[in-house]
Formats: sequence, C-alpha cells, structure tokens
Amino acid sequence: MKQWKLFTIVGFFFVLICGTLLHFVYEWTNQCYVTGLFAPVNESVWEHMKLVFFPMLFYSVIAIWRIKERHSCVISGLCFGILVGTWCIPALYYAYTFILGRNVFFLDLTIFVISAGIAFYLTGKLALSCRLQPYTVLLCCLVCVLFVCFLVFSYHPPALSIFAEP
Repeated sequence: MKQWKLFTIVGFFFVLICGTLLHFVYEWTNQCYVTGLFAPVNESVWEHMKLVFFPMLFYSVIAIWRIKERHSCVISGLCFGILVGTWCIPALYYAYTFILGRNVFFLDLTIFVISAGIAFYLTGKLALSCRLQPYTVLLCCLVCVLFVCFLVFSYHPPALSIFAEP
C-alpha cells in the first residue's frame, strides 16, 4: 500500500511537470510536425487535453511494466484514469466558462491540476479494488481510439467548438 501511494504521488507530479513542459514543446521545436502530434498545436480545449493524456499514458506504460506483477488490476485502473482525467479538462472548462461567461487563465491551470488529481485518485481506487478488471480490453481500446483521435485531429480537426481556439 505504501508503494502504491508513492506510485500515485510520483505519477501525479510527473504528469504535472511533463504536461506543463509539453504545453511549450511545439513552439520550442519550431512547430515540428511530429511534436505537434503529441503536444498542443494551438490553444483549443482539445489540444490541451493532450497535457494530461500523453504524460499519463507514458507514465502508465512504465508503471505497468514495473508493478503489474504486484498489482494485477493496474492496467484497467490506469486506462480509466487516463480517460477520465483527459475528459475532465473539457468538462470542467465548459462548466466554468458557462457559469462565468468567459475563461480565466488561473482556472484553466487549476483544471489541469484537478484533472491530473482525479485521474490518479481514480486509478488508485480502481486498480486496488479490481472493479474494472473485466473491462480492461474495452478500456485499453478506448485509450487507443483517443490516441488515434489526437494524432488525426491535431492537424485535421473537425469543425466543432472543442477544436476551435477560444
């Protein structure tokens, strides 16, 4: 249990640090096409979802490799955490902007932190309880679908508000 707590805390801060750095990578690489697949290419809500998704996905791959033997339900917990943490960004953003009628930079940053926190909280609860283990394949498929959507929609976004810059 102590090791799991450390895993969760390290993962949370890993996502916060990497997600923050990821926000700037596209510009730092002079708008390199490949980095744009994984880093935000604009200020849309969709592109900001990458800030939780890709760092948590990377951390999850390492975590699964390291602790799967001791925690057999870690895959389902991590996949669920990735999905919920990623989708918390648009849910919270649209909720608060609906209420306030505008976006506030500080609240945008707070949403990122809250989303990462929710992701790891749920990962911990569900990985330890094994409640989602029967849905592991489905959850992995959903993460893969979202991964492909990020790759495709980075440069070919549909005409929906989530893809538009605010």
